[in-house]
Amino acid sequence: MKQSLKEMILAAAAAAHAGGILPSAEFCEVVLEEPKADSHGDLSTNMAMQMAKTQRMAPRKIAQALIDHLDDTRGIIARTEIAGPGFINFFIRPSAWHPVLSAIHDQDDQYGRVDLGKGMPIQIEFVSSNPTGPLHVGHGRGAAVGDSTANILRFCGFDVQKEYYINDSGRQIQTLGMSVYLRGRELLGHTVEFPDTCYQGAYIRDLAAELMERDGAALFEKDADEAIMPCARYAAGKITDGMRADLVDFGVTFDCWFSEQSLYDAGKVAADIRHFKDKGLIYEKDGAQWFKTSEFGDEKDRVVVRQNGQTTYFASDITYHKDKFERGFKKVIDVWGADHHGYIPRMKAAVEATGYRRDQFDVLLVQLVNLLRAGQPVAMSTRAGEFVTLADVVKEVGRDAARFIFLTRHYDSSLDFDLELAKQKTNDNPVYYVQYVHARISSIHRKAEADGMDVSGFTAADLAALETAEDVALIKALARYPEAVAMAGSLMEPHRITYYLMTLAAAFHTYYNRHRVLCEDDLKLTRARLYLITAVQKVIRNGLALLGVSAPDSM
Repeated sequence: MKQSLKEMILAAAAAAHAGGILPSAEFCEVVLEEPKADSHGDLSTNMAMQMAKTQRMAPRKIAQALIDHLDDTRGIIARTEIAGPGFINFFIRPSAWHPVLSAIHDQDDQYGRVDLGKGMPIQIEFVSSNPTGPLHVGHGRGAAVGDSTANILRFCGFDVQKEYYINDSGRQIQTLGMSVYLRGRELLGHTVEFPDTCYQGAYIRDLAAELMERDGAALFEKDADEAIMPCARYAAGKITDGMRADLVDFGVTFDCWFSEQSLYDAGKVAADIRHFKDKGLIYEKDGAQWFKTSEFGDEKDRVVVRQNGQTTYFASDITYHKDKFERGFKKVIDVWGADHHGYIPRMKAAVEATGYRRDQFDVLLVQLVNLLRAGQPVAMSTRAGEFVTLADVVKEVGRDAARFIFLTRHYDSSLDFDLELAKQKTNDNPVYYVQYVHARISSIHRKAEADGMDVSGFTAADLAALETAEDVALIKALARYPEAVAMAGSLMEPHRITYYLMTLAAAFHTYYNRHRVLCEDDLKLTRARLYLITAVQKVIRNGLALLGVSAPDSM
């Protein structure tokens, strides 16, 4: 509708110029918005005011010229009006909205698809939690954001690959190995001083016991220097397997699990350090080696090799992101926790130093989740017997509720997640509110069939029965879906789909409370209304699919 109207307005401007009414052939972009008040029409534009300077005319005169030259060959406009200083308000005929329903039925699960990406290969990396402990609720929000963003981008025409970066190298892996080794020593009866710097969870003792059961006690009788890495590799592998299983239960799978250690094993980190030294971008100072990130917009230079000769995380991150681009991705997107905000400038500097544009690298920062139960904060401690892991939350409230609620707010805003609310089968639970629409419409179809109502033989002429204000309002809500998808894709904001679905659900509930769908004495009206609500059902299903949430036929 917007595109058709934009073309008509531009054609009217050209006609007015050709007729000598508008002196300039320079026209601005046509921006159409939906007025907040129904009395101001279905769509409105301020184009006349934007053109006033170039046309050297009063906006209301420009508006009148545009209206006078509108060629509404499709008959979509019921009337127009000039409001205020020069707004043009368009009142659309109810029948002009009917093709929206045909498009939804014809395109089915492809309705809303836009080709923003044109096949551009992009990669989105998310979760990437260190394999040192189970995934927690915050990881769950990051997983929902990353997975849904990938779904939306793919639906918007991008060639998307999802990746998990396994941080299986460095200090935290050595700490993990030491933690398992010391717990194993305890299990053998040795007196052990367990440092606060080691991982404290009960899962460490379980890993030590499992490793001892598999390989015997000999490993834990060895010196620490000899035993730490075998303990670390076993523990990291088991924890990674657990993460993978938890993510599958959460509806998240990855195209690639990429090992940080593989970059060292292949000699890529060392090679890149030599490369940047040769280019004069790495220098030595105070016994360490520094990358000149300050030359690329960072506030200061960063250490890539410490005084003890060990590389920093930043060193492997430079190589990892360089490797991403070398694999052919034109854009890479990382989903990080909000506490990594300060890390963005140095990574953008590294990307630019590697020879790529800064805008080819984006970061989505995900804020914390406040876990509640019936409005009261949940103590984030296993010792208190409360939930801390993603797996526990999914087990209690279900995958659909967890994913949907994680996406109800912009990822850059903190989120309150109430476990009790997520389980309620009421309209206060946002996922239930939306899913119930899909199930209700399935129920209406079942009732029509059970009552023996013959609603076959639908024709386009039946749509003439959809003429009430509520009919039009519901169709207009459906017409907004492609724009919502395009905005969610271009801005990488999946919460826009969640918000849209809740708005559409509200429009359906309003419609259903005011109009009977199954009218035994009027099969023509019944067919039209079934056609309308089935379109609603399809769009609800499509939107939920982008969020990784199911669309049940019964609840």
